Amino acid sequence: MVPALAHPRSAGMTSSLMPDFLPPDLSPRGLAFLLGTAFIAALARGFSGFGAALIFLPLAATVTDPKIASPLLLITDAVLAAGFIPNAFRTADKREVSIMALGAAIGIPLGTLLLVRLDPLHIRWGIVVLASAMLALLASGWRYRGTPTAPLTFGIGAFAGVCSGAAQVGGPTVVAYWLGSPSAPAIMRANIILYFSISTAIAMVAYYFGGVLTLTVLKLALIVGPVYGLGLFIGARLFGIADEAIFRRICYALIAVAVLVSLPLLDGIVR
Repeated sequence: MVPALAHPRSAGMTSSLMPDFLPPDLSPRGLAFLLGTAFIAALARGFSGFGAALIFLPLAATVTDPKIASPLLLITDAVLAAGFIPNAFRTADKREVSIMALGAAIGIPLGTLLLVRLDPLHIRWGIVVLASAMLALLASGWRYRGTPTAPLTFGIGAFAGVCSGAAQVGGPTVVAYWLGSPSAPAIMRANIILYFSISTAIAMVAYYFGGVLTLTVLKLALIVGPVYGLGLFIGARLFGIADEAIFRRICYALIAVAVLVSLPLLDGIVR
């Protein structure tokens, strides 16, 4: 008789542990969906260097508040990308990066204000629109071919900052601007890495003071982080093995599917 009485209690104690790490609106089924989304997003980023936010944010925002999804990706990606910073700092054009980062320092708080103040449904629609626009930009292959100027670089940083602060999807704008630069590829890559490390630090400060960088997000990052890291590792290993052009098209297709599935109009139909 004792085991029969003890079993429900022990099960209840076990099941009560996981909710302590989950936001109130995230069910275990939603967590499984979130982990699958994180793995796929990281796989795409590990191979191609882009796409994580455009895949993760639209889908994650369907199972939890965008105010949780956005800082969750920020923290997870920042921790796992920290190892690239020292070499980027040595190689980058620091003046160019500083100008871009100054624009981001103005844009990111504005984007964070939108994230905090707007209704979650409006934020979800905003993520869909921004992700769709960024996908179109990436798929078009457009690159800025002019000579970078300080005002333009500042403006790109400010616009990307607003997009990043609101939904972590400002990356493609910066990449499209700098990939057409006459700078050597190593410098261009270092510029991008160093800029994103600085903009990430700015976003963390803005998110903290905006009240969205919370203990709940940090706890959830402990669960999502290892899965995201595994996706990055596998994606990086695939680089050089799989056909880059084909995998890039797969990334575009994944982003398109993520945007489509995340449409608020489909709530209750496909989810």
